[in-house]
Amino acid sequence: MIFKRKQEASDLGATVSELEQAVDARDGARTERAFTAAIKGLQQATDAECVLAGPRLAALLPAFPPTGPRPLLASAAGFCVERGADPAACAEPILGGLHRDLLNALEFARRWTAAGGAEDELPEPDEKIIDDALLARLGGDAYEATRWALAWCAVDEWQPPALAVLCRSAQVRRRHASTLLPACRDLAALQRHDLKCLAYALAVLDDEPLVVLHRPSGTGFEVRIGGGDNFQLHTLLAHVLVGGGHVPGTAPSAESVRLATDPEPARGRTEAVATGAFELLAPDGERIWNEGLPDDIPVVEGCRLLVLDEPMYQRKWNADRFFPLLPGRAELTRVLSADEARTWFACTSSGNGTCRAS
Repeated sequence: MIFKRKQEASDLGATVSELEQAVDARDGARTERAFTAAIKGLQQATDAECVLAGPRLAALLPAFPPTGPRPLLASAAGFCVERGADPAACAEPILGGLHRDLLNALEFARRWTAAGGAEDELPEPDEKIIDDALLARLGGDAYEATRWALAWCAVDEWQPPALAVLCRSAQVRRRHASTLLPACRDLAALQRHDLKCLAYALAVLDDEPLVVLHRPSGTGFEVRIGGGDNFQLHTLLAHVLVGGGHVPGTAPSAESVRLATDPEPARGRTEAVATGAFELLAPDGERIWNEGLPDDIPVVEGCRLLVLDEPMYQRKWNADRFFPLLPGRAELTRVLSADEARTWFACTSSGNGTCRAS
């Protein structure tokens, strides 16, 4: 939950109207007062009011100055999405603002590094670092330098509203992931921002074919997967393949499968435990970690290719989902013929490895 709720009377619609009028009039003092009132009003509003207010608040984002409280406004819209507002209607302004700040934060890092020595580490993202010396170091005019510095300090604040829309709409993920994910990963690689949740949400596969090879039995399968992380995928592959009688092993518990797939997320943390049935491997034999995503599985000959082997040791993990709102899916679409399986095994380290990664 982005904001805490308070049970008091409110008229959020009128408050948002005042904010819209203040922004349209470009009246800074009036906008500040109306914005403060809107944030307070959200904590008192009904779900029905939030449903209507969310798209209106999101639509104000492009009109807010880049040096203003745009991440907080985005969080207000994201809070409304959590309360039932349409994520697709709110996504464009929220994720557009996030993208601009990701790029601005990267520009901050580029300019900081270019102006310093080899051992001059990037600063922590804290607005206390913003002073005249910092702005002079970044170069450009003061307004632009301030914008880069504020983005560097505030980009983490975009995560909650971004996750609010990304985790509630596959359409939103499909539309924005390819644009946002490279910038997100580039910034995370600088190791000054914790963007793991954002990167995971952007890298989720919603409906994608996967070729699965079971090395001990020499069998192969086509599976269609979507949602979730590799913990969920591991559980669901065991459910489909072991539980379906296609490969030997111990099928996962019904509760761990339910927690992985149920459209309704668990209410709080459970004590349910899932047990690993396989070693998940890339075609070259490298491990695919449960802590990762199906996006980590390499594409070979135009399709993701996963190898299952006997587990090196017994693994257990809490069966709750990393993203409660993202149920996992693994649907067996076809059992490969023996010839087809041999062809795919030739693409792995146990074959001759002649297939092409793409």
